[in-house]
Amino acid sequence: MSPNPQTGPAPSQRRVMTALLLPLFASLMSISSVMVALPAIEEGLSATSSDLQWVLSGYALAFGIGLVPAGRAGDLWGRRRMFLAGVAVFGLTSLIAAFSINPQMLNVMRILMGLGSSMLVPQIIGMIQRLFTGSARGRAYGLMSTVIGLAVALGPLIAGVLIDFAPADFGWRIVFLVNVPVVGIGLLAAFLWLPAPHDDDAPAALPPGSPRGLRRLDPIGVVLLAAAIVMVMLPFIQFQNLLGLVLGLAGVGLLMLWLVWEKRLGERDEEAPVVNLRLFALPSYTWNSAVLILYFAGMPAIWAIVAIYVQQGLGEGAFIAGLVTLPSAVMVTLLASQVGKRVERSGPAMLVVGTAAAVASMLALAAATALMGTDYGSLWWIALALGLNGFSQALIIPSAQTLSMQDVPENMAGAAGGVAQTAQRVVTAIGIAAVTAIYFLVAGDGGHQAGMQISSLVLAGIMVFSVLAAIGAARGAKSARR
Repeated sequence: MSPNPQTGPAPSQRRVMTALLLPLFASLMSISSVMVALPAIEEGLSATSSDLQWVLSGYALAFGIGLVPAGRAGDLWGRRRMFLAGVAVFGLTSLIAAFSINPQMLNVMRILMGLGSSMLVPQIIGMIQRLFTGSARGRAYGLMSTVIGLAVALGPLIAGVLIDFAPADFGWRIVFLVNVPVVGIGLLAAFLWLPAPHDDDAPAALPPGSPRGLRRLDPIGVVLLAAAIVMVMLPFIQFQNLLGLVLGLAGVGLLMLWLVWEKRLGERDEEAPVVNLRLFALPSYTWNSAVLILYFAGMPAIWAIVAIYVQQGLGEGAFIAGLVTLPSAVMVTLLASQVGKRVERSGPAMLVVGTAAAVASMLALAAATALMGTDYGSLWWIALALGLNGFSQALIIPSAQTLSMQDVPENMAGAAGGVAQTAQRVVTAIGIAAVTAIYFLVAGDGGHQAGMQISSLVLAGIMVFSVLAAIGAARGAKSARR
């Protein structure tokens, strides 16, 4: 399925990417759109602040728990069938979520939506890794990054339109319902266009004595990792007290135990662990994954605090809160696929430029917020800062995603994608919880403007570490070429 360099991607590749990326768009839009919908959900279901926290974090928690085992399951038993199952679960639970009668029902559906997303996302990375090579792979990851950027940036705008212009108590429900037709079309496209089951990625017959059934999934490793993720994330969702500290430390301990288990299991049979730790001996995987992890530790939080600031701090509606994110979506749309085409040649340099631009965008956002309330203040300055953020995202995500997978063996692609995505989801949940906590702490003393400024500066500081990781990745790539 290699493209002709003169004509671009083959039609079959375009169909495959359409089938893969429609559900991805819906699953990621469901993160950012809900941020704008929270006030409407609070009013419509009489939800408490704890309920609302779980609307956001329950999805992220389930997403994080499921990614690694789902990625490994796709490697073992076929990525197509795991992808189809994930799309179906996500679509069905989105439909049920739209008709929730209380916060508890909504939160259960959000958790199941997160599990559905965790089943489908690693398969996308695994199938791109298998079906695309060379520059075509870079373009595929660039297109994937475009969809990620559009989903994250357009989610608030779409939600704002639906909430502001739909009847009362129905707008937030449409935010969930809109996933259903997108997922339905994606499911049909996947049935028609993804490789048929006999061409799927499930490996050949196992040698005698190999584990069978679910034992092949390394159930002990899966349970240890899932428990570690839950314990690390819970203090940022529910328990901001001594119990939370104890849970967090226990989670770190379980993570260390998981690493020991995976190492020993891999020494006996390198096909047995849910994650083969040889992955982390690949400098390209480790450095570029670190760039993405640090980026996701900070940047997703910006959509939450901008939505809060514009609506609660400036008194604007949900539509305006979404509209200021539009320049970011435009930049991602214009650049991400072009970046993907140039990753093989200029990826490391683009990573350094992109991470530096991310720092600059947060400093610009702090400055734009400082101007609000003066004669020079305008929402357009905030939108412009977010446009610079979109520029950074367009450079970072396709470059780091492509470079992180360039040396990963095909039979480990799903698990490798699951590990990286899990880390991204965990730090995203922690980052959103931490930065919004900082925002409200400062806003309680100095107002929303001060909360927005301090939060932006904190995010700029986080992005500095992403710059350092990008420099490390660039140096590693330079050494590998020698």
